[in-house]
Amino acid sequence: MRFGTTVRYAGAVAAALGLAAVGVVAIAQAQTPAPLKIGVMEGFSGVYGDLTLGGVEAAQMAVEDFGGKVLGRPIEIVSADHQTKPDVGAAIARKWYDVDGVKMITGLGTSSVALAVRKISQEKGMIDIVTGAASADLTGPACSETGAHWVYDTYALAKVTGSAIVKGGGDSWYFLTADYAFGHALERDVTAIVVASGGKVLGGIKHPLSTQDFSSFLLQAQASKAKIIGLANAGQDTINAIKQAGEFGIVKGGQRLAGLLVFSTDVVALTLPVAQGLVLTEAFYWDMNDETRAWTKRFRAKRDKIPSMLTAGSYSSTLHYLKAVQAAGTDDAKAVMAKMREIPINDVMTKNGKLREDGRVERDMYLFQVKSPAESKSKDDIYKLLVTVPGNEAYRPLKDGKCPFIK
Repeated sequence: MRFGTTVRYAGAVAAALGLAAVGVVAIAQAQTPAPLKIGVMEGFSGVYGDLTLGGVEAAQMAVEDFGGKVLGRPIEIVSADHQTKPDVGAAIARKWYDVDGVKMITGLGTSSVALAVRKISQEKGMIDIVTGAASADLTGPACSETGAHWVYDTYALAKVTGSAIVKGGGDSWYFLTADYAFGHALERDVTAIVVASGGKVLGGIKHPLSTQDFSSFLLQAQASKAKIIGLANAGQDTINAIKQAGEFGIVKGGQRLAGLLVFSTDVVALTLPVAQGLVLTEAFYWDMNDETRAWTKRFRAKRDKIPSMLTAGSYSSTLHYLKAVQAAGTDDAKAVMAKMREIPINDVMTKNGKLREDGRVERDMYLFQVKSPAESKSKDDIYKLLVTVPGNEAYRPLKDGKCPFIK
């Protein structure tokens, strides 16, 4: 009896200790605040893969610079590949919002994906900050009270690059256009600028996304006799088109290529002998000043490549969002968006920028020309600055965007 009593007593003590341990864990968990989750969604594979690599690291740099916590909560970056497919992007967004507790999604390269995710974000009343996609419709018919368009758009690309080329004598155009939302919007917006500037469009042809062989498209562009062949595409499509245009001797024959969305990473991939002379518009360049050079040095310690404007955009959007959460004292989407509009945007990419009511960030845009090999002092010395265009001139006026809630 005494032995059995001892066993029962020991078991009771063990059970009590076990319950106490569970209680301690539960208390500890209750005292640990849930992380604020930010999602970086990009096409990490496919035609835009090289452009988007580095976005996660840049967002993490913003978290580090902010101090790692906001409102006493740790900050967590999650990421996913939308595979350049709108349905995949929408499914990821829905899961992130409904299951994983993500409060803001950024990145969203590829306009068709960004437009699909925008619908989910609006449905859920959550924040999406588009840094990668270009369609100006994101602050037009598809604008959102909890959405932002951060880095550039088709209107600004058209305004800065298109008008400069027409003024320089490139007054007849033929388009090679990626056959989806982004390409259509870019051709539309450049056409409007060309015509308004006194030029004319002789025609154009649309090509599938991820085209490997541009020969038939380039032959038609060559036959048009247009002074300018406008490349309304991006990423590997632009690289392939420029390389193959060189093989066809198009530039040597007197026609010029207009890269309407070209990134620094594209120029590096093309090399200066191929890309020299291209005129293009960007929102960021690593070698602008001491601040951009220092930031780039930090970034390259994480991923050894020069950062594009998409990379800098990931950093900028994440940092400004965190500042707004801190200022609002909450992660409520509408309260945070109100603070994002109220606080000027100041970081390595943007000085005194502002987030407009329609979600468009107004910032300076830069017209660059790709240097020749003889002008370049190092392998990453690729641009010379031609013109700085203030944000209020580069972007479409608020009243002209047809955003439904702008009166």
